Amino acid sequence: MSESEDLLRTEDTEIVAEAAEEAMPIVSKEKTPDEADSAVAKTGDKGIFSLIFTVAKRVAVVSVIYFVGYMGWSVAWLIAPVILSVARTEMRKKTDLRRSIAKASAIATEREMILARIDELPAWVYFPDIERCEWVNRILKQVWPNANHYAKSLIKNTIEPNVQKALANYKLNSFKFDRMILGTIPPRIGGVKVYDKNISRNEIIMDLDLFYASDCDINFNLGGMKGGIKDFQIHGMVRVVMKPLINKMPLVGGLQIFFLNNPNIDFNLVGVVDLLDMPGLNDMLRRIIIEQVGAIMVLPNKLPIKLSDELPAVTLKMPEPEGVLRVHVMEAKDLMKKDISVLGKGKSDPYAIVTVGAQQFRTQIIDNNVNPKWDFWCEACIDVSHHTVFGVKLFDWDRTGEHDPLGRATVEITSVVKKGQVDTWLTLENAKHGMVHLRLAWMTLSTDRNDLSAALVETQLLRVTSMSTALLTIFIDSAKNLPQARPQSKPDPFLMVNVGKKQEQTAAQMRTDAPVWEQGFTFLVSNPENDSVQLRIMDQKTEKELGKLAYPLSSLLAKANMDVISEPFNLQKSGPIAKIILSMSLRILRNAPNTEDEVESTGSDDLSHTNSVKSAQLSKQDSRLSVGTSGDAPSSVQEEPSAVSSTATVSSATPPATPEYRESTLIHRTASTTSSGGVAGLGRIQLTLRYSVTRQRLIVIVHKIMNIPLKDPSNIPDPYVKLYLLPGRSKESKRKTTVAKDNCNPVYDATFEYIISTAELIGSELEVTVATQKGFLSGGSPVIGLVRVPLNDSEISQQGSTSWHDLLPENYE
Repeated sequence: MSESEDLLRTEDTEIVAEAAEEAMPIVSKEKTPDEADSAVAKTGDKGIFSLIFTVAKRVAVVSVIYFVGYMGWSVAWLIAPVILSVARTEMRKKTDLRRSIAKASAIATEREMILARIDELPAWVYFPDIERCEWVNRILKQVWPNANHYAKSLIKNTIEPNVQKALANYKLNSFKFDRMILGTIPPRIGGVKVYDKNISRNEIIMDLDLFYASDCDINFNLGGMKGGIKDFQIHGMVRVVMKPLINKMPLVGGLQIFFLNNPNIDFNLVGVVDLLDMPGLNDMLRRIIIEQVGAIMVLPNKLPIKLSDELPAVTLKMPEPEGVLRVHVMEAKDLMKKDISVLGKGKSDPYAIVTVGAQQFRTQIIDNNVNPKWDFWCEACIDVSHHTVFGVKLFDWDRTGEHDPLGRATVEITSVVKKGQVDTWLTLENAKHGMVHLRLAWMTLSTDRNDLSAALVETQLLRVTSMSTALLTIFIDSAKNLPQARPQSKPDPFLMVNVGKKQEQTAAQMRTDAPVWEQGFTFLVSNPENDSVQLRIMDQKTEKELGKLAYPLSSLLAKANMDVISEPFNLQKSGPIAKIILSMSLRILRNAPNTEDEVESTGSDDLSHTNSVKSAQLSKQDSRLSVGTSGDAPSSVQEEPSAVSSTATVSSATPPATPEYRESTLIHRTASTTSSGGVAGLGRIQLTLRYSVTRQRLIVIVHKIMNIPLKDPSNIPDPYVKLYLLPGRSKESKRKTTVAKDNCNPVYDATFEYIISTAELIGSELEVTVATQKGFLSGGSPVIGLVRVPLNDSEISQQGSTSWHDLLPENYE
């Protein structure tokens, strides 16, 4: 950040503080003499208790030091608490300052706040918006007492059960809100944007820059410990969708309210649990709260509010995804070194976190590597009309403390939607250096069940078990005539729904045999021909099953448009009259076409023109061999950029999807055309090489070796094969077969894979070394012979190249 930006932010803070000081007399009330006397008495009481607490703390410190010395323990027993205490104090100073500024922002006037934060405002805010924001904030202030009651009900009925479940994973049980006073300070709107283009005529969409710095007083009980939350603050971009528009008052059928991305959340713990307010543990609590907020109202989750009784609940509350974003986090390079070794800076243990709204995915950790290859796949449901941003953050995993950030990158998903597929290197922001390699594919939703066969073929060829072929949305409306879970008392039913490995759960309805849930969920389905929806209705108090339903998705495939709307189903093990009312919709995933007429260039390419042409030829040849793939794949091929900006627009064209080369086809051995030991008399080796553009994988199969020379009949070699990628011969590229004991004609049929881009493939070589274990143990050279295979042969990207290679001496040039 530049010095001018620092100065401007400092001035903004001073303006906010001055605005807060001017606003304080307005919001404060004059005290009567009795109130003043009471305040003095309370101050005196606090002074006495403060003195007693200070003395007790000093005695405790001295006692601890004496005890450590008496026991003869290491000085580390003193140093560790001191370090933790200092870290906690420093963190408190920063958070207290941030909360003070935020609270000053909440009580200052709108005009002063907008002028103070003018450099932080979105680009679409202009000065006439000040009056508009002031008008909206006056309305919020007027309706806040009523909204206060609704918010408390939401916290108690929805957030509390989810927090209980999350804390139970950390062995923290019996969480319960005792008192909830949200205070008198309403949320503040810092900017308003109303959309008038590219929207339906039946809806109104607006974005609000929401900032809430509350004077709340929330008390809770956690495992017998009393605690509280104060100075709760939340800041983020909120979208409000008003739909459908109706011709009766209130003219709008309902609202959908949600954050576009995870908001910034901060709070202050008080009471006994304040002991948890230190680095690490405090992050755990904040993460749980953010997860619960995200589960309620961060895309793709929305908070629906029904305004008209004539509007069916399914219209407003059923999920409405527009497609699925398929993400392949391939690799990164030149990352920062965060680990400290004896000789100075070591390497890093990087992992990546992919975020799309409230959906989050995490790669595996690669130890001691600044050029990691993750080969990680994930899928996220997307609502394109809400301008969702795809983000990836890289971290260095640390066993002892907070994980260090290695940089981040973002992509506007609308750019992926236009191109269908994107394959690009993104330069990391907030990092001195580093890049990440991503492949993104946009999958549209099809109502044609005939598209399922192509989707199944594609996922099988990707050979990634977590990939999906269909998307299921399900709306749990209600149930009726449920059995009693206990004598003379109605149940507290909630519903659990499972599809594959994913489970969702509704809120519990208290003391009713006819619960109305009106909750919608989305599931990615591996194979709708085999998968099914499993529903179980449970009683919250007794955990007794009240009924269940198993619905095969193959039945939904046979329905018109693969939809079921508000249909009743008989529950199993629940009596003859118990029913549940559901709506379901199944859509098949299909590769999106490239809707852009021209693909803009996003970065320079260090490859030569010759290599670019070869890369395009490889991709085109691969696409011509596609079997069963969708015709929607883009036909244009463009160079892979070596570096692109991590801004919203990404335009690196991806080669057309190519089916994986089947294992049964790859593993085939042909007889050696000669019985000789090759040109050098060291034997011959049979290899199959195949490159998959779709998976960005080089597949190598070591079939067998023939005619290894036997120089000493009493010392038969124990051969094995080592593989390296050149140039570089890095440790990460090493592959090795098993050892074949006492064999001059070993058969391996071993398959190895390398994650490598098309651009990297051109100009690379595969070094294949045949060595013997006995030669190494006897002190001689273990190498029998080697061969280097160029990887720019066009046959490699076609049906796979299976051939014999003569082994050459180690020093052969």
